[in-house]
Amino acid sequence: MNAEQELLTPELTSQLDRLDVLARLLVEGFLTGLHRSPYHGFSAEFAEYRRYQPGEPATNIDWRVYARSDRVYQRVFAEETNLRGTLLLDCSASMRFTGDERRPTKLAYGRVLAACLAYLLLRQNDAVGLVAFDERPLLRVPARSVRRQLFQVLKGLREAPAGQGTDLGPVLHDVAERIPRRGLVMLVSDLMDEPDQVLSGLKHFRHRGHEVLVLQILDPREVDLDFPGEVEFSSLEDPSLTLRTEPAHVREGYRDRLDGWRARMRRECRRHLIDLVELTTDQPVGAALGAYLMKRGRLH
Repeated sequence: MNAEQELLTPELTSQLDRLDVLARLLVEGFLTGLHRSPYHGFSAEFAEYRRYQPGEPATNIDWRVYARSDRVYQRVFAEETNLRGTLLLDCSASMRFTGDERRPTKLAYGRVLAACLAYLLLRQNDAVGLVAFDERPLLRVPARSVRRQLFQVLKGLREAPAGQGTDLGPVLHDVAERIPRRGLVMLVSDLMDEPDQVLSGLKHFRHRGHEVLVLQILDPREVDLDFPGEVEFSSLEDPSLTLRTEPAHVREGYRDRLDGWRARMRRECRRHLIDLVELTTDQPVGAALGAYLMKRGRLH
């Protein structure tokens, strides 16, 4: 099974085909002004004909077709895009968690979600690259918009190793300094690190003119702590850290702290014009993408 087949199943690809119109809202509405090329129609690849609408510029009318058919059609070109999308996939050990063996780990879910975003953006002729990381970058795929890029990104997503510790802030700062021009940065992560450092890294992207989309992935049991009986918890990033307790005894305090952390992330992201989308691994990826893109459509 190749990388594309492994991450984009026929069922999911079918869902994404129906989301193509919604994807256009992401790259034309959400990124107004970044996606328009000044070289439209110049040394660009011809895509299709469509009927000329009164009031449109006559620059691309095909008069030979008019002479043959007495109908006015214009040539539509596939633009060279100005948009550079960068996918950042968190591969740290905490992303390997799943609270139910019937559900994917956060990392497996994130790989598919990143694959979907790459698929949608490349369908719009946008350049897409990938950085997989834990405490440091583990794998890079430079951003390109060529046809083979989907395979390269999916290959990178499949081969990105499961990492160890988390150090989100420095990694985000490092990547922000390396992206050569403004574009769309898409972070796929559980965001489980020091909030000040995470927010500092995200604000660095905004300071450099990027649009930022954060897709936070949590397991449902990380949200509700709904474990029966006595449970021993151990850190995936530091197995020496363990805690044995009955979740029912600590659930209320845990949820209060979790809600406070999530509320702060929402508030700070909103304040700095960063789009934060909260997802759990029990949501179908296609449905999650559709809900987000429809939200963007309503906002624009």
